[in-house]
Amino acid sequence: MILKASQRAGAKALAIHLLREDENDHVEVHEIRGFIADDVVGAFREAYAISKGTKCRQYLFSVSLSPPETEKVGVAAFERAIEAIEQRTGLNGHPRVIVFHEKNGRRHAHCVWSRIKADEMRAVNLPHFKLKLRDISRELFIEQGWTMPRGLMNSEERNPLNFSREEWQQAKRIERDPRSIKTIFQDCWAVSDSGKAFAQAMEARGYYLARGDRRSFVAIDHLGEVYAIARWADVKTKEVNTRLGDPETFPSVDEVKARLAQQVDAKLQRFAFEARSEFDQARLGLHEQKRKLVEWQRHERTIQVDLQAVRRVEETRIRYERFSKGLLKGIWDRITGRHAAIRRQNEEELSASMQRDLAERQMLIDRQLNERRLLHRQIRDHEKRLENQLAAFQEKPKPLPERSEAIHPAERPSQARRPRRTRHFTP
Repeated sequence: MILKASQRAGAKALAIHLLREDENDHVEVHEIRGFIADDVVGAFREAYAISKGTKCRQYLFSVSLSPPETEKVGVAAFERAIEAIEQRTGLNGHPRVIVFHEKNGRRHAHCVWSRIKADEMRAVNLPHFKLKLRDISRELFIEQGWTMPRGLMNSEERNPLNFSREEWQQAKRIERDPRSIKTIFQDCWAVSDSGKAFAQAMEARGYYLARGDRRSFVAIDHLGEVYAIARWADVKTKEVNTRLGDPETFPSVDEVKARLAQQVDAKLQRFAFEARSEFDQARLGLHEQKRKLVEWQRHERTIQVDLQAVRRVEETRIRYERFSKGLLKGIWDRITGRHAAIRRQNEEELSASMQRDLAERQMLIDRQLNERRLLHRQIRDHEKRLENQLAAFQEKPKPLPERSEAIHPAERPSQARRPRRTRHFTP
C-alpha cells in the first residue's frame, strides 16, 4: 500500500472531505474508536476541544492507505496496516476514525488519529513518520507479493537527477559500488521486453542510452561516465542491437552529456536561488532581532539613568541633613570643626557614589556589548554559510577516474602469489 500522512488541524474541513459523496462512489465510516460522539464531525470536534487544553496546533494525524489498483484488498489487510502504523508511531490506543472511499474503481482508506493523550494532556511526538511509513509500505508490498513501485525501491538506485538540495550535498561524498551498477543493468535488462521498456527502466535508475562508437549502444550516468551496455548487462552485443534497434535513432554520447549537464546546471541554479532566498529571510530575522535588541538596550540604559538620578537625589538629601539647622548651631559647628568634618565626609561619599554609578553603567555597557557581539557573530557565520553553500552549488560532481568501474571486481585477475623463499642451512 502507498501510505501518505500529514499532521494537521482543520477538523471541520477534514470531516467534510472524508464524508463527501459527490467526489466518491461510496463512503463508508468503518470505525470510530475512543470518542464519545458516534459520527465523524462530532469526533473531530472532540479532538479539537481536547487539543485546546494543550499547545498543540496540529492535533490530528491523517493517513491515507492506497493499495495497488489491480489488487483486491480486504478490510483485514487495511486493519493490519493501521495497527502497524500505530505500533511504529506510538499512537497505540489513541482515538481514531477509519473511513473507506471507493472512487474510479479503486478502494482506499483514511485513518485519522487524535495526537492528544487525554490522561496526560500532551501531544504525541511523531519524529520521522514519513520514513517509518515508507518502511511499512515496503513490508506490505513484500508481504502481499505486489509489484513494488520504483519510488519505494532502494533510494541509492533512484535517478540522481531527482535529488534534493540536501541529497546533492550528500551525493558528492558517496562512491557507488561497481557491483550495484552491474546489478542495475542486469535487472533492467531482465524486466524489459523491448527497447523502449529498457530505456525507461534505465532512465528510472539514472542511466541514459546513447549511440556509441562502431554502432554500439552505451549508457551514460549523470556524472558523464559511459558504460557499455552489453558488458555491464552480461549479454551479447547482437542481443542488444536486436532489442534496441537502429543506433542512429539514439542521440550521440556528446548530445546526452550536454543535455545532462544542462539539467544539472539548471537544478543547481535553482538550489542556489532557493538557498539565497532562505538565507535572505534568515538574515532579515537576524537584523530584526538586532533592532529589537538595540531598542531594548537603549531602554535599559534609560532606566538605569533614571534610577541613578533618583538615588543621587536621595543621597544628596541625606548628606544635606547632616548639617545643623539654625544660625547658632551652624556657628558652633564651624567653631568646633564639626562642619568641616561633615563636609569632608560628604565629599568622600559623593566621589564614591559617582565612581559606583560609573561602574554600574560600565557593567551594563559591557554586558550589552557581549550580547551584540554574539548576535553579530551569528550574522557573520550566517553570511559565511551562505557563501560556502553557493560555492558548493557551483562545484560540479567530478566523474569517477577512468576504468575505476569499467571492470567488475570479480572479473579482475587475481595477483599471483609470490613463491615462498626457502632457506638452506649447512650443518
